[in-house]
Amino acid sequence: MTGVDLAGLADLLAGPVVPAARGLLGCRLSANGITVRITEVEAYAGTAGDPASHAHRGRTPRNSVMFGPAGHAYVYFTYGMHWCMNVVTGPDGEASAVLLRAGGVVDGLDAARARRPAVRRDVDLARGPARLCAALGIDRSVYGLDLLGEGPVRLGPAVAPVPEAMIEAGPRVGVTGAHDVPWRFWIAGDPTVSAYRRHVPRSRR
Repeated sequence: MTGVDLAGLADLLAGPVVPAARGLLGCRLSANGITVRITEVEAYAGTAGDPASHAHRGRTPRNSVMFGPAGHAYVYFTYGMHWCMNVVTGPDGEASAVLLRAGGVVDGLDAARARRPAVRRDVDLARGPARLCAALGIDRSVYGLDLLGEGPVRLGPAVAPVPEAMIEAGPRVGVTGAHDVPWRFWIAGDPTVSAYRRHVPRSRR
């Protein structure tokens, strides 16, 4: 992905989920005076053969935003304590989304530290999907927002696109269905990428 502007990012998100996931690496996500550079993501398809997806069994009130339009936020609560955020991808009516797993704070570092005062290392502020949301102050109120607009949470293209040679792939984390599908992507060698743990007996639902 070279020379992508906001319009190019919108086109990318409107396409298939796996290229969209790879293309989101290096992009910027801003909220509450803090900006992170996305360093790790996971792709989830919809009803077409991805049992790990929240949309695998069809549309529900919880997952309805996954069915489009692309570029909107799908936020969900997990383990009774954490928020996680996805970017919706694909054409309208075909549910898919990319989970934002980790990022590095590139602006608003003091504000991020204030949100997560117990964190000792800056590389850990948004290292993991729940930590990323905590650092940015993302919660249920973000559900359904257009991330490519002028709203309070904004997604922007990478300042410098990540070279394909720097993108690594592996199995997804914390899902029981299709956990070995290599749809987790990360920037090689980046210290903010989360530690991999093989699947636990719990679905992403």
